[in-house]
Amino acid sequence: MAGKLVFTLEQYQEAAVKYRKELLMLPILGSMDTLKHMTGRPGIRYKERVGTMDFDAQFGPYNPKRRSNNNLKLDFRTLETFFGSVIADFEPNRAIQTLLGEGPTKGDGQMQTPTAKHVLAFMAKSLSFHLNEAIWAGVRNPDGETTLDLFDGFDTITRKEIEAENISVARGNYLKLTEKITRANACDVLKDILFTLDPHLRAQQLNLYCSQQLVDMYNESYQLTHGGLPYNNRYQQNAVEGSEGRLVMVPLANKVGSNFIHISPKSNMLYGYDNMSDETSILVKEYDPFMLSFIATMFFGVQFETIDKRRFKTIELATEPEQTATPAAPATPAAPADNAGGTTGGENAGGDNNGGGNPDTGQE
Repeated sequence: MAGKLVFTLEQYQEAAVKYRKELLMLPILGSMDTLKHMTGRPGIRYKERVGTMDFDAQFGPYNPKRRSNNNLKLDFRTLETFFGSVIADFEPNRAIQTLLGEGPTKGDGQMQTPTAKHVLAFMAKSLSFHLNEAIWAGVRNPDGETTLDLFDGFDTITRKEIEAENISVARGNYLKLTEKITRANACDVLKDILFTLDPHLRAQQLNLYCSQQLVDMYNESYQLTHGGLPYNNRYQQNAVEGSEGRLVMVPLANKVGSNFIHISPKSNMLYGYDNMSDETSILVKEYDPFMLSFIATMFFGVQFETIDKRRFKTIELATEPEQTATPAAPATPAAPADNAGGTTGGENAGGDNNGGGNPDTGQE
């Protein structure tokens, strides 16, 4: 019947092989809201050493006899990508209907209808949602079942480096706020953070990775504190005042709930992946007469190139103080009535005679 789309298992398998590289790239492309502010390292399987070099030799007044012993200092870190897999059963007819919606499938409309490649691309790109969430919050768990278990996200790496004291106040790459950021103080707090940056870091083009809520509070705070200034001609501020436009706020949906703000150039925020080796693949196999299995494998992981204060700083947000239960104050005894010893007081304290009280003392 005209307009009815049916793809065979062989068509799906052919599309999976022919477009393997493109299909495996879709989870990465679908996470570009975050990854476009970072630097990708393709073709990395398992581990690769990354880092910086520091050579402290220097020029001095000419002296042919002066020599210096300056070793090349290498600050290596490990960018590790982890092998992940997915096996998802799907009903091809329902996938096609999802893509088609209410669009035409007859005549010229058939030129725009999906192919087996489009169905696989739809499913491959859907993997990006969970991949994007794990970029900050992921915690490696080899026995886990979700993308959050696949690799350590940037927040997890940060927490581990703080525990190891590689990120610390003494090293100049860490600051912990003592007050919550609000719309009343956001502008001042972010400027204070700017002023604490190492001069070499502050001189670079930087991203301030944070939640949308923080940016909203900064804009509100900016309006409150700069409302009357002639240059305050727009609400949307995207750079921290005083940074000469170099500290740009990058609001990210996957930063909601994070305890950290990260400040770093784009080149220092690395993500590694591999979608080209023999170990990565996309396959389609028949599950039963009406169901197919979408099978995919790839590598992914993130890392800071360096946590040197000249290229990196993290700010830990102030947390809400724990609410402790306040013990109830002991009840204050009621003051005795004027006639507590008389008949009326006895009736009030002990009830009437039928209630068992002594009308004179109020006691049984």
